Amino acid sequence: MPKESLEELQYASYWDRRYRAEQSKPTSTSTTDTPDNGITKDDSTTETQEENIIPAFEWFRDFAKLKPFLEKYLPREKKTEKRLMHLGCGNSTLTSDLHTLGYTNQISVDFSAVVIAAMSQKYAALNTTWLEMDIRDMALIESGSIDVAIDKGTLDAMLHGSLWDPPDDVRESVGRYVDEVVRVLKPGARWLYITYRQPHFIRPLVTREGKWEAKVEVLEDPDGAGGFEYFGWVCTKNGRGGEE
Repeated sequence: MPKESLEELQYASYWDRRYRAEQSKPTSTSTTDTPDNGITKDDSTTETQEENIIPAFEWFRDFAKLKPFLEKYLPREKKTEKRLMHLGCGNSTLTSDLHTLGYTNQISVDFSAVVIAAMSQKYAALNTTWLEMDIRDMALIESGSIDVAIDKGTLDAMLHGSLWDPPDDVRESVGRYVDEVVRVLKPGARWLYITYRQPHFIRPLVTREGKWEAKVEVLEDPDGAGGFEYFGWVCTKNGRGGEE
């Protein structure tokens, strides 16, 4: 993408325009397309969608391919009591997917009012929480209240310019965001961050000495298809709590 386009990704106004455009498209029959850039589109409903509904769109891999990684690090006990938060939820199906696994206490956050209105309507039956909120300033979320926070490409949308020496606005935005994630996690809780960016670029941005332990692993394609490489970061907040 052009430099100007990459910079736009950090603003809610860009995403509001994008989601409104998705709402205005005619509904098609169910298809799934995974182009070379690793984006999966899923028009999961058919001809009779309401006007407000936005078809699902998965950045990077879909739930089926990410499930082994997520199940490895999500709490295995007392699933209904664990509080999960989706950071920059967009129009992904992930909230619904994890709900089917028993994680019913979820907060899905995005700074686009358009997508939050659409998703809260689409998934009203789940009885989960949808919040319009900037993840760089999560004043509505209490400190130490989240068991697992999940980011599937959201931090990536803040990145532009050279990652060898990120621009000041990138450092500022990412810094505020990561500090907020540290704040809202319970001691022993985890931040799961999925990205295609190489670890040597990301580590300086997510390292918080004395706050959490950060590790990264390559996300293998369960279908053995190879192709685009993704990474899963697991940042565990210092202190007791959580599960191994």
